[in-house]
Amino acid sequence: MRLGIDTGGTFTDLVDDEGRVVKVPSTPDDPARAVRESIAAIAPAGDAGRGRPALLAHGTTVATNALLERRLGRVALVTNLGFADLLEIARQARPALYDLHADRPAPLVRREWRYEVAGRLDAHGNELTPFDGVLPTLDDSVASVAVCLLHSDLDPAHERAVAAAFAAQGVDAVCSADVSPEFREYERMVTTVADAALRPVCRAYLDSLTDVADEVLVMTSAGGLVPVADAAAHPAHLLLSGPAGGVQAAAAVAAGCGFPDAVAFDMGGTSTDVCLVLGGAPAPSPAHTVAGLPIRLPALAVHTIGAGGGSIAAVDPGGALSVGPRSAGAQPGPACYGFGGAEPTVTDADLALGRIPADHPLPGLGRLDVEAAHAALARAGVTADGVVAVVDAAMERAVRAVTVEQGVDPRELALVAFGGAGPLHACAVADALGMRTVIVPARAGVFSAVGLVSAPRRRELVRSWNDAGDPTAALAELAARARAAVGDAGDQADVVVETSLDCRYRGQSHELTVPSVAAFPAAHARHNGYTRDGVPIEVVALRARAARPAPMLLTELPAPSREFVAGPAVVAEEDCTLWVPEGWTAQPGPTGAWVVTRS
Repeated sequence: MRLGIDTGGTFTDLVDDEGRVVKVPSTPDDPARAVRESIAAIAPAGDAGRGRPALLAHGTTVATNALLERRLGRVALVTNLGFADLLEIARQARPALYDLHADRPAPLVRREWRYEVAGRLDAHGNELTPFDGVLPTLDDSVASVAVCLLHSDLDPAHERAVAAAFAAQGVDAVCSADVSPEFREYERMVTTVADAALRPVCRAYLDSLTDVADEVLVMTSAGGLVPVADAAAHPAHLLLSGPAGGVQAAAAVAAGCGFPDAVAFDMGGTSTDVCLVLGGAPAPSPAHTVAGLPIRLPALAVHTIGAGGGSIAAVDPGGALSVGPRSAGAQPGPACYGFGGAEPTVTDADLALGRIPADHPLPGLGRLDVEAAHAALARAGVTADGVVAVVDAAMERAVRAVTVEQGVDPRELALVAFGGAGPLHACAVADALGMRTVIVPARAGVFSAVGLVSAPRRRELVRSWNDAGDPTAALAELAARARAAVGDAGDQADVVVETSLDCRYRGQSHELTVPSVAAFPAAHARHNGYTRDGVPIEVVALRARAARPAPMLLTELPAPSREFVAGPAVVAEEDCTLWVPEGWTAQPGPTGAWVVTRS
């Protein structure tokens, strides 16, 4: 038995290789408890015929929540002489240009826990001053050390020597060359510190899951599965673990329905995640931002907003209606759940409008309380129509951020709607953007879990390149390392490797990731509206991505039976509800998906 389990802020979802679905409320105090409860629901201890699962593919929000809430291990930073304050100086860009009260996120390391050591490399990786072997005396409460020295992306020798000296003292040390071996020392430092600070939290959680299946794999931000031990060693790779599985599956379903270009639209209980898909592949990103902090690691280009089914609606001091980012979460949840929630949420508004049938039992919840929803809306002085209009506008802006702002016309794309609330709001969002097609995959309410059980094993490697010479040989060496990282010599024939380059025009400070130098001018024109003929193109980083086939294909899951629906209509399923507005129709499509179009 193979399982995909996605732990969200409100629900923990499970899908197995027979297409069976389990949805249980998440347990934020102990996320592993909900994982075990969902497994017990589908494979009870007394069911000897099913036994222990052979594979668990897991997507988790533990790393993300720990960073957002600053529930981190106590970490020290070791860097070069004179650079201990770089973590606080950061970049000179202001977080909000006209807001005089806007503050940057507090540094992840207190000033007294930032230490300096001797040794220095120049900008080409050549040694100027050797590391003298002298280590600082750490505070006794420090759990791990982030070692980030200048230009270690070009030569990690000094970092390795510092880490080895700490290891000899029994201190857990993390080298930036092992986490984010790219130039830009501030971003590399923040990423390494985050990785070291997340280790104690994530390692304990992931270690607690090693006995639930014969093999446990974890989804990374880049959309691939890695062994649980590797995930625990470098948890900064898991900061987009939850959304990545659904995005991968959304790209596959959209292509299967004849739309290789699409937008993945995942509206869950706490947040909404959107990602552009072009040519059947989710848009990649060499970095992303979490809790206001730059994380320089490969990821899918997912844009997240604090708007979901559990987002709380309120009237602000200026009299305007706001929805989110504050969420009712799993406990107490929306008022209609009957768990003690009193504030109105998007789910309460959808129920009050009749978009969620009051008599339809939902997994883990039963029938919702429509009177409680109306009462919560009335107490807050808001209307259901107003709440829905505000949250729809927020999600429209999110889709614009990954399409219009990237030079892509959304009118030519399909919107792939999933998550517990996605199919309720997708048609309104599509309508506002001129998108003519919405795709609702089978098992849309637990679709991120579907994406996990059908995701490939994958590794992404990157290295800096500051040589004006031909990078072909170095790129081939990086590709060989990536290939070796996803399979032993016995199954190398199944491994697919892709390479890319980070390029820029000479004199520019930011770069684009492209498959080759020749592809850079067209990519630059698409993103920036112009090219610079005659200006040399620089290569600043090399990338390689290797993948093995997924444990199972999305098409192997049994397809549910769906029928033609003409709006206005509400269609309730086990894991989600579809709202088809007037003027839209839903046709059954490939793999059990609905293809919803304007009449």
